[in-house]
Amino acid sequence: MNSETKTKPMLLIVDDEKPTRDGLRAALEDHYEVWVAEDATAASSLLEEQDFAVLLTDFRLPQEDGLKLIARAKSLPRPPVCILMTAYGSEEFAVDAIIKHRADDYIAKGRLQIDELELKIARALRQKQLEVENVSLRQQLHSKFGLDNIIGESLVMQEVLDMVRQVAPARTTVLLLGESGTGKELIAKALHQLSPRAQGPLVTVHCAALSPTLLESELFGHEKGAFTGAHEKRIGRFEQAQGGTLFLDEIGEIDASVQVKLLRFLGERSYERVGSNKTLTADVRLIAATNRSLEEQVKEGKFREDLFFRLSVMPIVLPPLRQRTGDVPLLARVFLKEFAAENDKKVNDFTPEALEALMNYAWPGNVRELRTAIEHAVVLSRGEKIGLRDLPAALRTASSGGGPARLLAQPDLTVAEAEKQLILRALKECGGNRTEAAQKLGMSRRTLHRKLHLYHLEGI
Repeated sequence: MNSETKTKPMLLIVDDEKPTRDGLRAALEDHYEVWVAEDATAASSLLEEQDFAVLLTDFRLPQEDGLKLIARAKSLPRPPVCILMTAYGSEEFAVDAIIKHRADDYIAKGRLQIDELELKIARALRQKQLEVENVSLRQQLHSKFGLDNIIGESLVMQEVLDMVRQVAPARTTVLLLGESGTGKELIAKALHQLSPRAQGPLVTVHCAALSPTLLESELFGHEKGAFTGAHEKRIGRFEQAQGGTLFLDEIGEIDASVQVKLLRFLGERSYERVGSNKTLTADVRLIAATNRSLEEQVKEGKFREDLFFRLSVMPIVLPPLRQRTGDVPLLARVFLKEFAAENDKKVNDFTPEALEALMNYAWPGNVRELRTAIEHAVVLSRGEKIGLRDLPAALRTASSGGGPARLLAQPDLTVAEAEKQLILRALKECGGNRTEAAQKLGMSRRTLHRKLHLYHLEGI
């Protein structure tokens, strides 16, 4: 068999009439590697031995009919596209074959046209490929935006992730609270990916980037002529998010008119486009985020109290990086690997002095600032380790601070040894209480136990 034949999709024709089998083989073998069988028994054996892309079977077969053969084929780990040929029955029979017996299509033998058959096969194969690609895409999205991509072993971060796991399957509105750069959008994506709506769209709106008029139109859509510049009807983000999730970032920036319409949607699941009196509904889950104190804005009269209560049914507070310093080395190493590959650098670790600076710094910009700092350091790096001089100036200054990483005295200390010393000092300061030591180090007790085992410190 030549290499060209090997690349053709494999097609199995099942028909008890030899002239039909031979005729179809001759017509299709230019585009497919064609196999034939005269009955369901022979076809079943071939289906178990070979990986067919297409099964083209007659309905009337010796021993058992084509529908049972299709059912058997669809139970295989990699089922083929199944097309039923029939000279019997009606249109209703063919539709029943597709709905109940999972056939992908059908064609009447009495008026069989090769061009039509090839079109049906090609269309069914393309549909199958799209389904495979969609499954792959969902897996990639889950990997990219699921909890596996959120880095944090600290106790406070594990509590956040536990909350996400509990809340994700519900329809409940979620309010994400936390300073800028703490990863609210990443959590919103994880909530969507872990929800029953994962196959639907995730639509994001950055509220602070739009004026009140534009934001209202962006969210709810508008009719042609609704305002100056509205030259045609526009579909809003609520309609775009149908069956999925709408993430409103910086929700504290919306003005009073948008707050009213948003409150109505949360209460009635209905709204109107700008310039229209027609009421629309949307099956959308709402996730909102803010780095502001909405309670303070309520007291100042800038945010509706009833809307605040509607939004904060399930609040999730993301801790600032300074409250989970134990996660800094983990995050830093992930960013290091990313930017080293991106910049084709062989750098693979940090010097103790650089790690000290990372641990001592307060990180006002949180994880986003840490990521930027590591990218800066990788670009400037000259060896296999990030040194103090490679870091931004603000971090170099922090290296002289009084944080826990000041324990690293020896200039040739490895990062692992530095971490070991930090753990020993924390245990000493906490009188051996592992729960308090874990909290002091910004990690969970389970993580501390694992590291004690790693460094052979279980007897401490």
